[in-house]
Amino acid sequence: MTRHRHDQRALLVALVLVVIWGGNFTLQKYLFGLITPGGFLWARYLIMPVCALVLMRWRFGVWLPPLPRKDWLQMAWLGFIGHSLHVGLVTHGIHWSTAFSSSVILACGPIFTLLILRIQGLERLSLPQMAGVSLAFCGVLMFLSDKLLGGNWRAGGGDLVLLVAASLFSYYTVAVKPVMQQHGPVLTMGYATLLGGLPVMLWSAPAGLQASWALLDFWAWVGLLWSVMVSAFAGWLAWGWINNVRGVARTAPLMYLMPPVAGVFAWALSGEHYTWIKVAGAGVTLLGVALAQYAGQRRWQWRMKR
Repeated sequence: MTRHRHDQRALLVALVLVVIWGGNFTLQKYLFGLITPGGFLWARYLIMPVCALVLMRWRFGVWLPPLPRKDWLQMAWLGFIGHSLHVGLVTHGIHWSTAFSSSVILACGPIFTLLILRIQGLERLSLPQMAGVSLAFCGVLMFLSDKLLGGNWRAGGGDLVLLVAASLFSYYTVAVKPVMQQHGPVLTMGYATLLGGLPVMLWSAPAGLQASWALLDFWAWVGLLWSVMVSAFAGWLAWGWINNVRGVARTAPLMYLMPPVAGVFAWALSGEHYTWIKVAGAGVTLLGVALAQYAGQRRWQWRMKR
């Protein structure tokens, strides 16, 4: 199979992006302690729409490119699921949970994608895939057990919120694909950010206005801009380009590197510690996710060879 001429460059960018995203969990936890999750969301959706407008202006030459009337509702729905709900839940879930736990739970996204495709009749799950799904959920239960049995309902509840957020992003991933094929990633991301970010900005405005912005020194402001503009906005644009160059099947497994990276950052920068049951649960969860996804890829490749 002939590989894209930018394949090696895309792999390097993907590895750098995994490190950025892994470190972003600890960075966000730090920022939440200064300006609260609501303040962070307010800042994020003051900045992200500006980035979206500038990107569309650069790409199409106008601030708001024309969009067929019938597609406005679809863009608004995607924005509501991907930004209003998913990002809102992820932000509060990370705040209630820990950096390492958040990265592991969010890595369960491919499991929900498979289940959604199965429910919609677009994909049949093989026995290895069903085994992987079951193994992943057993790993999640192991991962949550020390918190729930120990009465740490705040952190356990945060993990459950993140699990819901992962399912919402999986739905968004499936639903956005035909829209991106029709309108392209820039227009889709631009309008989804604008339409989905507006409700979050309005909802979080009271928290944003009450946040202690004076607590942010120079490096905290750099961290806030880095988290929003680099990790979030530029990161997902880069991830779309990486998937286009390398293909989703070859790129998705790199996401399994994110929990170990997040764990190292959390341990080194915030002193987070891990019990053996947590490490074992994380390993079982990632193994199940990898099995479910890898089995599906192998079956697809076998069909293509026939």
